[in-house]
Amino acid sequence: MKRIQKIIGAIFLLIPILAIGSLYVAFPKMRPPEEIQAKQDRGNIERGRYLANHVSACIDCHSTRDWQKFSGPLLPESIGEGGEIFDQKIGFPGSFVAPNITPASLGTWTDGEVLRAIASGISKDGRPLFPVMPHPLYGKMAKEDLLSIISYLRTLQPIQKANGASKPDFPFILILRTIPEPAEYGESPKREDRIAYGKYLFNAAACSECHTKKEKGQPVAGMELAGGFEFPLPNGTKTVSANITPDKETGIGHWSEERFVERFKSMEPPRYQPHPVKEGETQTIMPWTMYAGMTKDDLAAIFAYLQTVRPIFNKI
Repeated sequence: MKRIQKIIGAIFLLIPILAIGSLYVAFPKMRPPEEIQAKQDRGNIERGRYLANHVSACIDCHSTRDWQKFSGPLLPESIGEGGEIFDQKIGFPGSFVAPNITPASLGTWTDGEVLRAIASGISKDGRPLFPVMPHPLYGKMAKEDLLSIISYLRTLQPIQKANGASKPDFPFILILRTIPEPAEYGESPKREDRIAYGKYLFNAAACSECHTKKEKGQPVAGMELAGGFEFPLPNGTKTVSANITPDKETGIGHWSEERFVERFKSMEPPRYQPHPVKEGETQTIMPWTMYAGMTKDDLAAIFAYLQTVRPIFNKI
């Protein structure tokens, strides 16, 4: 009888071990990196510069921000060095560190490996990447746009900086392996189709990542773009993301296109120079000075798209 109990106990012990083992064998879903090379011509580099700094804002998370000034503008000498931490303080299931993306770090990566990381969430060494870099959204962008970002990254000043490793909490360290998916590249719509083009830009800017409340790293169902995501800030305050649905009472349903565009362009340097912020004063995580660099037409297209999403009442 005792022998049977031991066998049963061993089986029950073996089941989770096998389950965990299968996760490591079957996930992440991974394709070999493409043998592809980003064109290093001026047009591609400038397109990449625009996307990386003002739309997808890759440079925002992969640089150091000056939290002594409003909106945390980037320190020019830190561009691409990484090091920003996203952890349990803002509701993430672990501590995730933005890596160095200058040529000092990516110099040993092929363009295909960088593309796979951005679009599929798989590192050069096969590790799954946490979607604080929203690779599920970037994987829907046009491949040409992603390659232009890579072209631009290759031009950054190399910075020798080793950042700490990301540390997912248990059991999320297992769940994380199931998140990466092979990219399903889209196409950039014609600019004349403002709503479709605005949706494309909105996806590329990953606005939903901050403007949808999350619990344990997952969006709260039914609250898409209704705001409410809380971010603690270095100066002791916190900021809460805004409701950007077209709800007329609590969202932007009463805004005009002109007001929306101007809200961004009013924060564009040199017209605006970030003012000093003291401890306890109003601060924001929104990188206004970066998004303000979008063209008026692109901002207007995003506004046109936002007018088509479901209005949600959510007073912030």
